[in-house]
Amino acid sequence: MQIEVNTDHNVHGGEGLATYVKTDLASTLARFGGWLTRVEVHLSDNGGTKPEDKKCVIEARPGSKQPVAVTHHATTVDDAYAGAAHKVKSVLDSLYSRAHDHKGAESIRHMAPPENPEQVGVIDDPQAPTSP
Repeated sequence: MQIEVNTDHNVHGGEGLATYVKTDLASTLARFGGWLTRVEVHLSDNGGTKPEDKKCVIEARPGSKQPVAVTHHATTVDDAYAGAAHKVKSVLDSLYSRAHDHKGAESIRHMAPPENPEQVGVIDDPQAPTSP
């Protein structure tokens, strides 16, 4: 899984922030490591007068699925990242379980074929009428 971190010119933290985000996100999304191809993190500061002007957008690209993007606004960059990381983990948990867990059991497509194909649908009932 490839993780990219992008910041705008208003977000300060540099390489230390990028390293922290990559390390934390890699451990948070480790369960989906073989399923995700790339994760992009965009941190920005709108510079407005609103208290929640920091924004984090995380886009995850699961294999053979449409990309998933989540956004979280907060008063600090750390809080914005933490909120977005929690949201993306929740969304990916849901998508992954839908794609891999079928109501708690294996799909019929993954079941082993019957040992004797001629016996499929035959019931061993001694009182069943026999055909001539």
